[in-house]
Amino acid sequence: MATANDRAVLQTIFNPSTPFGDIPGLDEEEEDAVQDEGEAFTLELLEQVRDLELQGVSAAESGDVSTALERFGEAVRLLPERASAYNNRAQALRLRGDVAGALRDLDAAIRLSRGRGRAACQSFVQRGLIHRLQAREQEARRDFERAARLGSAFARRQLVLLNPYSALCNQMLCEMLGRLRNPGSTGSE
Repeated sequence: MATANDRAVLQTIFNPSTPFGDIPGLDEEEEDAVQDEGEAFTLELLEQVRDLELQGVSAAESGDVSTALERFGEAVRLLPERASAYNNRAQALRLRGDVAGALRDLDAAIRLSRGRGRAACQSFVQRGLIHRLQAREQEARRDFERAARLGSAFARRQLVLLNPYSALCNQMLCEMLGRLRNPGSTGSE
């Protein structure tokens, strides 16, 4: 049986640039957090909500954002205390172009998860990406820092990209490698 560290290494090897799913073992932390709050979800209801979320993810992946939003919305209605459905619905809302709605759902997911577990980590990453697209670098940095503390390698890479010194070094390195690949080029073409 693979350890959590083994799964993390494999995840990094096979999916080095994925912002989601890069923190093995956080699903259990999220469920523990829900149980810690004293909310007794029936196993049947939890399975039903997870199934709705899986249907929503499949619909979104196939480009059917409306169906995805319906499934995630139903999951939220059935279990409004579970952060995961809000996080997933935020992705679908963002795909639809409803950034304000996505931010509301991400805030709800972070609040419900108490900033812990996989749903919180993914929500911080998503919210950080939205802030970055809106040129709100400070807010993006804060969210990526929180996601990085929760184990997101993607968030750590984003923090490096947000660092102006790192960006300058990266640019210089790219130029140098370009000159090594094309010795006759001046680099300004």
